[in-house]
Amino acid sequence: MAVPADPIIDEEEEVEDGGPAHHPYAPSHEFFDLPTTVDPSYIISLIRKLLPPDSASRSTYSEVASENPNRGEEEEGDASSVSVSNEENVKSSRDKSENMDVDVSAEFSRGECEGTDVSVGESAWEEYGCVLWDLAASKTHAELMVDNLILEVLLANLLVCKSARVTEISIGIIGNLACHEVPMKHIISTQGLIGIIIDKLFLDDPQCLYEACRLLTAGLQSGESITWAEALRSEHVLCQILWIAENTLNHQLLEKIMGLILVVLESQQKVMDALLLPMMKLGLANILISLLTFEISKLTSERIPERYSILDLILCAIEALSVLDDHSQEICSSTELFQLICDLVKFPDKVEVGNCCVTAAVLIANMLSDVPDHALRISQDLTLLGGLLDIFPFASDDMEARNALWNVIARILVRIQEPEMSPSRVHHYIMVLVKKHDLIEDELLNQRVESGDEQHSLCSPGSAENARNVSLGMIISILNKWTAEKENAKNNRNAEVPVSETDVKRLLDCCRKFFNYN
Repeated sequence: MAVPADPIIDEEEEVEDGGPAHHPYAPSHEFFDLPTTVDPSYIISLIRKLLPPDSASRSTYSEVASENPNRGEEEEGDASSVSVSNEENVKSSRDKSENMDVDVSAEFSRGECEGTDVSVGESAWEEYGCVLWDLAASKTHAELMVDNLILEVLLANLLVCKSARVTEISIGIIGNLACHEVPMKHIISTQGLIGIIIDKLFLDDPQCLYEACRLLTAGLQSGESITWAEALRSEHVLCQILWIAENTLNHQLLEKIMGLILVVLESQQKVMDALLLPMMKLGLANILISLLTFEISKLTSERIPERYSILDLILCAIEALSVLDDHSQEICSSTELFQLICDLVKFPDKVEVGNCCVTAAVLIANMLSDVPDHALRISQDLTLLGGLLDIFPFASDDMEARNALWNVIARILVRIQEPEMSPSRVHHYIMVLVKKHDLIEDELLNQRVESGDEQHSLCSPGSAENARNVSLGMIISILNKWTAEKENAKNNRNAEVPVSETDVKRLLDCCRKFFNYN
């Protein structure tokens, strides 16, 4: 699918090896004064070969391959947003779908363009289109293409061609062009192009939908985001986007459409004003919770690595909603959601889903801030306390996440000091803390190194250091109380789970050292 790549063959060793098989050699004649390894006249000839078969269209776009195309400066585009149509992408495009599911063993499903007298067959069209798809990742080539009417040619194909593969390639090329500022302006100014792209959201081909979502995401991330938002704001269109998210079985498409939804949630205010309120009215919050329920069930039962990124995107979308003043209450008041993310934090094997667990911890902190009553549900959850401490290594470079972790831990620990808490229950809490001593010490050391000479910022309200010190103070108080009453506590201890006084002292000394440090 869409992966970062450098589509330009500019390394001598690749040339010596013959280059990628899907890149035909450029013609040796009519070289333009353009600093590129691909002859501009070759690119223009490829654009001409994509012209629709009917004579009217070919006449309309006769300007293509003009003798003096505009020249651009050699500069690579944003590789993080481009996709390639190389062998990997071609392979992924061979997937047929039923109910939007993927069958990687299937062959190409090629439709037929309107008309039977086609000078360039679909197979050849696909070959030329894939080369242009790759080359469109380069800023220089992209600007050359739009100056030579590739957008008009692609628009004509989208209007007259019924082939899913041709549609996918056409939108894919536009998606790569959209990663560059000048071509994006051409896309915006090409009459009817945005409308036909949005219409493709109503196709049932997952690869076409994937490329359409990628292009719309690029549009909302560009300097022309408001124009794209205005084009998407129709309830009919937004309902379709949410329907795809809720119903697709294709995990690649689900990942891409969740990325589109997340971009909406993280966009500038004008974009959110246009799109977010109608999406919330259409049930966005419930859809996200439903998707999270499904992904967590998959995580606990099947452990499918390809789905971990989807889980992360869903959590990020929910976390983004949880901090928006106008919409946070709907998210934060959900007891179902709170239980789901607590279950994720308690997931024992965090290695492959560490980022997801970090986001879940931040989300718990946000929900507790909005709805303090949630704290009652976790106040005696020993497994959750252990799970929160297990997350620290995955949040070592995220100050906000560590702050959230310490805040949630503090809300749990404060309950331990309540008079009605039985000595045996306190004993079990101490067991968890002692067992996680190394994790606690590593986190404190990490924080100490990061703090360095910035002592003036320590313990400021809301800071990670302040949240940490509150938790450390509570741990010290609990351990001191337990030590002072250890003789009485012995009568309530479970012999199967003894706590070593030496281990308690080590933890106590560690907490005191770092508590005093600040």
